[in-house]
Amino acid sequence: MVITMVIDLYGDKNNGTTVTGMRTCERLLALGHEVRVIAYMPDHIQGNEVNGVKVLRCKKAIVPIFEGLIESEGFTFGKTTEKEIADFIKGSDVVHIMFPFPLEAKCRKVAKAMGIPITGAYHLQPENITYAIHLGKIPPVNSLLYHWFKRWMYRHIRTIHTPSETMKQEMLAHHYKGDIHAISNGVSQFMHPIEVSKPEKYKDKYVIVMVGRLAYEKRQDLIIKAIGHSKYNDKIQLILCGQGPEKAHYEKLSKKLLKNPIQIKFVKQPELREILNWCDLYVHASDIESEAIACIEAFACGAVPVISDSPYTATRHFSLDEHCLFRHGKYKSLRQEIEFFIEHPEYKESLKPKYVEYSKTFDVKDKVEDLVEVMKLEIARDQEDKKLNRTYYSSMRERRRLRKVARKAGITHPYIYKKDVYHSKEKQSWEK
Repeated sequence: MVITMVIDLYGDKNNGTTVTGMRTCERLLALGHEVRVIAYMPDHIQGNEVNGVKVLRCKKAIVPIFEGLIESEGFTFGKTTEKEIADFIKGSDVVHIMFPFPLEAKCRKVAKAMGIPITGAYHLQPENITYAIHLGKIPPVNSLLYHWFKRWMYRHIRTIHTPSETMKQEMLAHHYKGDIHAISNGVSQFMHPIEVSKPEKYKDKYVIVMVGRLAYEKRQDLIIKAIGHSKYNDKIQLILCGQGPEKAHYEKLSKKLLKNPIQIKFVKQPELREILNWCDLYVHASDIESEAIACIEAFACGAVPVISDSPYTATRHFSLDEHCLFRHGKYKSLRQEIEFFIEHPEYKESLKPKYVEYSKTFDVKDKVEDLVEVMKLEIARDQEDKKLNRTYYSSMRERRRLRKVARKAGITHPYIYKKDVYHSKEKQSWEK
């Protein structure tokens, strides 16, 4: 198949969804598919191809006021014209939308006007945005964003992929009507146990690691507080692998509470694999996670995790033992579990092989193949619609909007002029 992914940012592995998108594209290529990507690529990446993936290089979209915050989160918005999109996606079997943002919305409309099947992915939780502006604990604000994402993007897409059952249930709770498939993003076989020694400077330390953006919803502050109030404070070394807007705050907090200077750094995969193999404990303290590939990668390398039990994180389901969970937002609960594993090293070692074996159920090869089957399902539905001379719309207003897009893109025979129309207000087979 010819698969076009729309992902806003491609090439720099500095945020989870971009990493997931790049890994998915690489696996799709390995399966023999032609892969195209519509995204902004940083200037240091040359050409219009990355490891065999053809890329439509978009311009950088500037967002007034919030530009600094967006860049600190490791993200960049892309923008391009309808005509460029139409020329690039011509011949695609399916267009896969990764975000509910303007670039993806424009690509969806062009693909719809061209009669190309569309699937969507739901990776971004509204809380990822609201926590960044310190409104994450106000339920009406989160509900408003769920509603806006649905109105702006997902009500127009009938086949949707989300990385966890937790996210699927959240979507259903907020009245999303599409055919939602919960499929893990999967982890690469590159992340596995290897023989590696702990660096000499950490030989006498109990090293705790967390991987992820330094953002408020990731709650690295809880780890700092838990260690700072632990009787083993002088023995513990904390390493945070990531970048983000909370870096300065965590450095200041750690100077106040930690006996050993905190290590904060963004590391590439080879070094990360080594760290996860020689560290003593992995902690994932996040309040909000649609899946947390970083946590899966950690226990795939044999690191035993201690995970927040927040109801808004799918990561809590990775716990294989009661001591691998702590009460979300409660640093004293986290401190208790950290001290338990320090005092019971044999117990921790007994959990390692269980987690390594469990990680094999998240193999990216199998998960991308499952995603391809979801794409084929939408292609089959689209072919059936064309046989019946009908088009799926969320509303009649949407049909009028698509006509304007078709004119801008130079599409001379847009698929939107088909006579028979059915839309999402009618119950479809997957809702019955």
